[in-house]
Amino acid sequence: MGGRTRRNFLGTLSAGIGSGLFLGTAKSYARILGANERIKVAVAGIRGRGQAHIDAFLKMENADVTYLVDPDSRLFAPNVERVAKRRGASPKCVQDIREALADGDLDVISIATCNHWHALMTFWACQKGKHVYVEKPCSHNVFEGRQCVRAAQKYATLVQHGTQSRASSSWVRQIAAVASGKYGKLVMAKAYASKPRWTIGYKPVKEPPPELNFDLWLGPAPKQPYHENLVHYNWHWFWDAGNGEIGNQGVHQMDLARWAIMAATGKTGPNRVISLGDRWVDEPEHNFKDQGQTPNMHLTVFDFDGVLLVFEIVGLVGRKGVDGKVYPQKVDNEFLTDEGVIRDGKFYPKGKNEPVELDVDFEKRSGDPFANLIECIQKQNPAGLYADILEAHLSSALCHLGNISWRLGQQVGGTTRPEVLEWHPEIAKSWDTITTTLQGTLGVNLEKISYQLGADLRYDPAAEKFIGNPEADKLLTRDYREPYVVTEQV
Repeated sequence: MGGRTRRNFLGTLSAGIGSGLFLGTAKSYARILGANERIKVAVAGIRGRGQAHIDAFLKMENADVTYLVDPDSRLFAPNVERVAKRRGASPKCVQDIREALADGDLDVISIATCNHWHALMTFWACQKGKHVYVEKPCSHNVFEGRQCVRAAQKYATLVQHGTQSRASSSWVRQIAAVASGKYGKLVMAKAYASKPRWTIGYKPVKEPPPELNFDLWLGPAPKQPYHENLVHYNWHWFWDAGNGEIGNQGVHQMDLARWAIMAATGKTGPNRVISLGDRWVDEPEHNFKDQGQTPNMHLTVFDFDGVLLVFEIVGLVGRKGVDGKVYPQKVDNEFLTDEGVIRDGKFYPKGKNEPVELDVDFEKRSGDPFANLIECIQKQNPAGLYADILEAHLSSALCHLGNISWRLGQQVGGTTRPEVLEWHPEIAKSWDTITTTLQGTLGVNLEKISYQLGADLRYDPAAEKFIGNPEADKLLTRDYREPYVVTEQV
């Protein structure tokens, strides 16, 4: 390390307080890496998004994929072949992450598992002195996200979050424009995460395939029967493993919206949240329901002490409905000020036809969050992380708060228009988009259906607790299944 001591390195880590990584109290750090040392990586969860993780590290000259981790051993052989073909050496394959974490030579865990495993793997990895790349959301609930922040601080580990927009210079530029005040005072950050989320049907309970360690796949989740809508992708739509679309695609847009609000106001969380919508799919013979549990038509509103965050999800898009129309997908963010709207990298002033190019100073970023993590590890620069664990936690927590409101709500008539729609015209516009799409795609009569109107919850962002609502507080965590526990003690 060129004469640098462990104490010097921890001092450098402590400088990361501005990015949420206060690491000066760290008690252990497994390996101090030299600037030219190759980083040894374990990729956990190697189907779907995990493929991108493997490819990201394989194209780096200073990183090696030395472990593949997945409870489904059917995925091992083709991925070992991919790694060996590119690097000439085969990674070790294990079903249980704890076997990889026990290897003192391992430096990084890259997590692309189901949501309910994200925080536990991060927590364990930090405790073993491993750095982490964790997919979004970093947590399955608010409690375990905060525990991951604490673990990264205590054990002096770097944790990068898979909200890739933080690596984009284009988004950094728009956030800088919001923060500058040059284009007006921020009134609302509006986010859209509308991708095709139609029926997943019904899968029967059956025995899991012999190659799958289903008990290990469940991990922290309650013991339950196996069916093929859990393994693999559709776990997103079941509360025990996923967080619905707001915690799937939505956390990317949630992160951008919250980033803008924090940049403009300094506020880290909302003081109020309310969520409404339901799950409706193309299953008319089942009253437009399927096996999934989470809403696919979903509107959530947060109040950051006067600045609103409005989140719109319309899942019945991308294919022709009963009215013959194809309703468009929309995954985007926009920032409404008292002088106009910032979107698509431009400012649209009120009352004018032509947009204005944004003229602000901003930090240019590489676009590669994986390389950013490796660079920050080797340069011992936690403050350089694009999406550190504190930012990850704060954005993921918003997804959980919206879901808690929805889950504690009650069914109301389909034509009910709650008071929250009167807070701002953009909120009513989003609800009208949801109901219009619902009628057009499925042909339902709003007078004959109901939807879930979520609880209107007050929240203390500093304490990360609800105000006067112990029932809501219970949903800030979960009942963990031994031994898969994110513990109170870090």
